[in-house]
Amino acid sequence: MKPHETTAQCVERKLGRKLRLIRVARGEEPADIVFKNATYLNVFSNDFCHGDIAVSDGLIAGIGSYHGSKEVDVSGSFVCPGLIDAHIHLESSLVSPAEFARAVIRHGTTTVITDPHEIANVMGVDGIRYMLEATEGLPVDVHFMLPSCVPATPLDESGCTLDYQAIDDLYDHPRVLGLAEMMNYVGVINGDPAVISKILASQAHHKKIDGHAPDLSGADLNAYIAAGVYSDHECSTCQDALEKLQLGQFIMIREGTAAQNLRALLPLLNQQYYSRCMFATDDKHPLDLLQGGHIDYIIREAIACGVDPIIAIKVASHQAARYFLMNNKGAIAPGYLADLVVFDNFRHFNIQEVYKRGHCVFADGEVLPFDAPAVEPSLSRRAHETFRIAPVTPQRLAAGDLPVIGIVPGEIITQNLGRAAAPDPTHDILKIAVAERHHGTGHIGLGYIKGYGLRQGAVATSFAHDSHNIIAVGADDADLAFAINRIAEMQGGTVVVHEGKVIAELPLPVAGLMSDAPLEEVNDLLEQAKAYFPALRGQVIAVENDFFGHTIDVAGLLTGQDLSAQLGRVPDLGRVLLPLHMLRHGENVFLDDYTVERLSAELGCPVQIVGIDGGDLLDAMLEREG
Repeated sequence: MKPHETTAQCVERKLGRKLRLIRVARGEEPADIVFKNATYLNVFSNDFCHGDIAVSDGLIAGIGSYHGSKEVDVSGSFVCPGLIDAHIHLESSLVSPAEFARAVIRHGTTTVITDPHEIANVMGVDGIRYMLEATEGLPVDVHFMLPSCVPATPLDESGCTLDYQAIDDLYDHPRVLGLAEMMNYVGVINGDPAVISKILASQAHHKKIDGHAPDLSGADLNAYIAAGVYSDHECSTCQDALEKLQLGQFIMIREGTAAQNLRALLPLLNQQYYSRCMFATDDKHPLDLLQGGHIDYIIREAIACGVDPIIAIKVASHQAARYFLMNNKGAIAPGYLADLVVFDNFRHFNIQEVYKRGHCVFADGEVLPFDAPAVEPSLSRRAHETFRIAPVTPQRLAAGDLPVIGIVPGEIITQNLGRAAAPDPTHDILKIAVAERHHGTGHIGLGYIKGYGLRQGAVATSFAHDSHNIIAVGADDADLAFAINRIAEMQGGTVVVHEGKVIAELPLPVAGLMSDAPLEEVNDLLEQAKAYFPALRGQVIAVENDFFGHTIDVAGLLTGQDLSAQLGRVPDLGRVLLPLHMLRHGENVFLDDYTVERLSAELGCPVQIVGIDGGDLLDAMLEREG
């Protein structure tokens, strides 16, 4: 039902379309479109079936033998339901919702469930309303979970504070499905009334409550689930996921840009457990969307790891639809939305065509044009005017003895490395500043950071989880102040400066989080900024153990021949870093007698053996003495 619509009005509005759907299903009228000779995934019988798929007014009318006003022959390909991302923060793509939709349509995604946590921390309810309007009528259905933790922590200064009453009216929006990841699990298990009230309010609206509780276990986990939290996307080990699953939670298997848990959770993707699983990305950055993919990437990876293709595709579509009670999505059957993906085969899972409600939205390698939704002008102005910060001088950043934060490569955790008296770029000790930008308080937090890799100049950004104040790192106070002020001048973004000049920058004028520019342009600007750190550019490459078997995941049991065969397929390797424990003790050879020199010659690039802790790896990446 539409807002303020009576039941009688709803019935009257839909009656004609329902009667026509029945006539098309019976073959009494031609369908709007028929997908002829389809080999489609039947999510109910867990096999591939054959037949014509008839569509009327965006709904599947029937499967069998049909004729339509338009007919599309899909013989030689496979058809599956549209893919669903069970949990994502759209803001993390750094582009507008319309541009995000354009990026994921080509990957077969037809529905996403977003948590507008980032923009809510900047703009509060106005930020959520902005995202609701900016996603209305897109060729990708965008559903919402309302942010549960604004602010995320009392230790930072957020743009807004949202209690359960502030967001209560939003539950009535037809695309709002519940309460987003309850990150404050400490508040839940300790019975914080303000936190529990948010859960109760969502339950009063008969909505879902998603979880966020990494490594929570035992009695505390029982308490968290008993409070009403239905799912979790923070599982990094199979043991953690299984304990939560056995206690009734649904598991969102996350494979995004920042966190990648698919391989660790592969044991869940079998007949015993998969019905309690979904795929999610959490965060997807521009380069990943352009080169890697979206949910289709997770499907390919899962199948390549030996997962049954039917299970992989069901987890990517049907299971998420069931969890979120989207009863007309996630299947190819009468009465379901005609959200359909046409793909080539199970090995490559290349998307050939995508249909949303029976309308083609992607074909021949191109996304069909669509109009971006209009946002109410006052909301748009509000989103483009979120910075209230006075110019910062170098003198304001002066500081002496302060703590040193140590970066752990590949992790979001940090180390306490004692204290320092001043920046020392030669030893990778830089100054870090957090400048409050929401309320004009003038507050600036200062410290030092080690492991960033900056040799000179400064870097600043307004995309800074979760409160999104300006975070800047620099080798000297002058460039540090310049970078902070440039972010405020741009109304948000990322900037690299040196000696008072802008080296590279990416404006993010929408709440300091998103760009109005096309994805490709945003990615180019972002990569230009990253290029300022050439020593830190790299990738982690998974190498399967063909010699001993794919169930062996101990790095020390990898052989030189496996490394040579699999890394040899990767273009532009540059320099390869391998941990010391891959070699025989005290020798420069792998278990199969391959030498490091032989591997280097076969790969055509240097192979460097590094120590086994994070510091050794960071030193090697930065090409500095340990």
